[in-house]
Amino acid sequence: MIKREGEWMVVHGSLTIETVPEIFAIGLQHLASEDMQVDFSHVAAVDSAAVSLLLGWARAASRYRHGLRVTGLPDDLQSLAHLYGVVELLPQQSNDPSRNVERPEPSASPS
Repeated sequence: MIKREGEWMVVHGSLTIETVPEIFAIGLQHLASEDMQVDFSHVAAVDSAAVSLLLGWARAASRYRHGLRVTGLPDDLQSLAHLYGVVELLPQQSNDPSRNVERPEPSASPS
């Protein structure tokens, strides 16, 4: 489950193949219109679908030119990302919720 708590979207429960499709869709809707800050500190279990969710959100944030900030990534999720060799593609984790959302650099327009 994902729900808004103030400025943050907070994920609760499991991030698995059963739950990720709905959570992913909610995140995409959010990223289409604004920056997204996501707290994963209440996630109890993950599988490889959680890694896919983060990579998909990162691609969407870049496409929509919106910031994506995450905090509280579970150790299991980070371990899976290391195992798959994609840890450097994950959104940078913030330890300070008061930091500004990082925005992707605009690409140069062809003249």
